[in-house]
Amino acid sequence: MKILKEEIIFNCAAESLWDILSDVSRCDWVPTIDQMTLEGDCRVFEMEGMGKVKEQILLLDNDAMRLQYSAIETRTPLDHHLATMQISSIDADSCKFLWTTEIEPEIFADAIHQGMLISIDGLKTVSYTHLTL
Repeated sequence: MKILKEEIIFNCAAESLWDILSDVSRCDWVPTIDQMTLEGDCRVFEMEGMGKVKEQILLLDNDAMRLQYSAIETRTPLDHHLATMQISSIDADSCKFLWTTEIEPEIFADAIHQGMLISIDGLKTVSYTHLTL
């Protein structure tokens, strides 16, 4: 199993970033997704290059600012997928964002990692736009 990890400092309050991530139907920060729908505790979307994906929301902890989800349906079956996003406040105007993903088979790790990086760039754009509104 491959474990991917991205950690970045955002120049915004932790609560502002959490407002974006905790809305699990929101996809404006993921450039490869045009629309996301909710089906019970799952979100369903078409992802560029990956086709239809269904992710089960396993944890949405507003107090801890932690989101955990698992891709349970993909075009190519995965043996294991578990992603965790965690936001920690540094001070009133900055926070740490930690995103880890466990993936098996490892052959999909590079594609998943690229998706994480593209999404982080999108999250930066949306979070900074969110601040200026």
